[in-house]
Amino acid sequence: MNRRIVRITLLSCCILVSAACSNTRVLSEDQYRLKTNKVAFNGDPDGLSSSDVSSYIKQQTNNSYVLGWIYNWSNPQKDDWLNNALRKVGVAPVVFNPGLIGSSKENIIRHLDYLGYYHSKVDTKVDTLQKNVKVTYIVTPGKRSRIDSVVFKVPEGEFSKEFEADSRNFLVKEGDWLSEKVLEAESERGTSYFRNIGYYDFSKFNYFFEADTLGPRNILTYEIRNYTRNEPESSAEPLLKYHIGKVEISHAKYIPFREKVLADVNIIKPGDLYSEKRINTNYNRFSSLRVFNNVGIEMTPVDSNTVDCHISLGQGKVKGVKVNLEASTNSNSLFGISPAISFYNKNIFRGGEWLSLGFSGNFQRQFGTDIQAHEFGVTGSLSFPRFVGLPYSAFKGASIPRTVLQTSFNYQNRPEFKRYIGTASFGYSGSSDRIFYQFYPFRATVVKVDNMTPEFLLSLIRNIALYDSFYDHLDAGVSGQIYWTTDASVIPKNSYSFARLSVDLSGNVISLFDPWLPTDKYGEKQIFGLDYTRYVRGEVNLGHTFRFSPGSSLALRFVGGASKGLREEETAPFEKQFYVGGASSMRGWQVRALGPGDEPMMDFFTIASQIGEWKLEYDMEYRQKLFWKIEGAVFAEVGNVWDFDAYYPNFLQTVAGDWGIGIRLNLEFILLRLDWGMKVYEPSQPEGSRWITPDKWLGKNGSALHFGVGYPF
Repeated sequence: MNRRIVRITLLSCCILVSAACSNTRVLSEDQYRLKTNKVAFNGDPDGLSSSDVSSYIKQQTNNSYVLGWIYNWSNPQKDDWLNNALRKVGVAPVVFNPGLIGSSKENIIRHLDYLGYYHSKVDTKVDTLQKNVKVTYIVTPGKRSRIDSVVFKVPEGEFSKEFEADSRNFLVKEGDWLSEKVLEAESERGTSYFRNIGYYDFSKFNYFFEADTLGPRNILTYEIRNYTRNEPESSAEPLLKYHIGKVEISHAKYIPFREKVLADVNIIKPGDLYSEKRINTNYNRFSSLRVFNNVGIEMTPVDSNTVDCHISLGQGKVKGVKVNLEASTNSNSLFGISPAISFYNKNIFRGGEWLSLGFSGNFQRQFGTDIQAHEFGVTGSLSFPRFVGLPYSAFKGASIPRTVLQTSFNYQNRPEFKRYIGTASFGYSGSSDRIFYQFYPFRATVVKVDNMTPEFLLSLIRNIALYDSFYDHLDAGVSGQIYWTTDASVIPKNSYSFARLSVDLSGNVISLFDPWLPTDKYGEKQIFGLDYTRYVRGEVNLGHTFRFSPGSSLALRFVGGASKGLREEETAPFEKQFYVGGASSMRGWQVRALGPGDEPMMDFFTIASQIGEWKLEYDMEYRQKLFWKIEGAVFAEVGNVWDFDAYYPNFLQTVAGDWGIGIRLNLEFILLRLDWGMKVYEPSQPEGSRWITPDKWLGKNGSALHFGVGYPF
């Protein structure tokens, strides 16, 4: 009897779910759902693909199946909060409109003409199955014509010589296919060329193309006239080069700014030959100051060969505050919160100098116990819009390099020790196109460790590799970072890629002075009474985000890094080694709660501080907009940290894995997220119990909850 009831219940649920998930449930009796559009070619497509045609179909289908099902759970006859929410979250089915088929055919034919397939034909076939419609567009491409010869006609004089010099870059050549697309691309390319060498009043409307395809040979007449297509021939004037006349710079009066800096940043000078590329470069240079958020450059012709330039710099937000917050907790009652606040002034000395002061903290506590740890930090940086040591004239590009001075102090109070870290650095930063770089020829860090408990000190003595990470030392050397991205916006809206490489080198310069440095009682060289470190550290970060339908994306990331001491049996300092876990890395674990390899948690740390000399991690995350500004996410991650000298008989068994779900509030200017990461494979567990089953995710150390600002990658 019980089995029969279960079967009936399951069958009823299946019927209800099937009805609710029907993609046509909300349609009226006379409506049909457009299920698919298909493009088929009649005969040889001759270089065409369905993607060349499909985007020109007027009525597109909706392939968001999950969101379509959610929409169809709603009742179209009811107007209450539940049904409104389902309709808001979901995506409505596309109601087939037969009237759009004819305009779609015309649209496709016009586009094929543009591509050079003249006199094409498009037929359609409509198939209806119940309430679903499939439309097939059958395309018969027209015949293409090759350009047998090109006849050039251009005004005589200097312009003719410039035209000849540019001939090797022409996009229109004998033997190529004739198409409006190529002719338009050539007119735009040529216009850019001439406007960059002084022809201020030249435009793509000065180009005239005429094709003769009726004779035995296809002849293209390529003509440039000294009047545009929109003007009568009587308005013709000689095509002349222009030079810069007056140059004026004005800015918002409430933003005091030194005129000399503006003059140094500006690369448009009286008497220069007009160049559109130079105008755009100048625009980017003023924008890179990040003081004026509205840069305008107006060119005004004075006579037949002179144009004045007026640069206007509008208002901008010079001062502000930035706040960041991350928080994590797990089923072991360990809670951590990391607040940060910074103040900035982007014009502190009235010359585009950026001053930034930041304060940060990290607080961890295990509820029900006295175990806690806290950390405070303060940072200060000052950057100048110039490469100190070289004049402005040495850099003519769109971005102005900056000289950066930085200093910071960090205090850590943990149950086992106290640590004080002070840093100072001097370097340069800048960008070029999509590449951003930082180079610090000098950086130094002083680390002092105090109040180590006897138990912790004894544990360090037994673990010589870890002991090398906990001692008073000086870390001085050079470092650099280079970052490339296809989209530098805060929250990119299109598919994009990025790559980041960072390198640290420590102690090499100081070691040159070893013969003159004092030694301690152990024979170690010292400077200012401190041992100094010698190591090399590198890290690479690669990522790509695929954007699908609006609001849907898949983000991938790979991280790899290694740090190694350069002296025998020496490791890199604790703060220069790697860790995983937290709000942006292996989210099934708390910060520093995983690794190295299959090592269990070190019992002499009350709060997790697992580190390793090298790191590998791979992350993937699917993001989907749900409704309003709310996004959902599903993610999976594998990775760990390891030590060079450790032995791992089966390396793959030391790679940890997790998965999780998240919810985000995307306000465009800021994104807040909450992620729940669940462990799938825990290398530190005894063999046979490393795979974590779902019943353990809510148990002790089975998962972790993280709050963060911005996407994790």
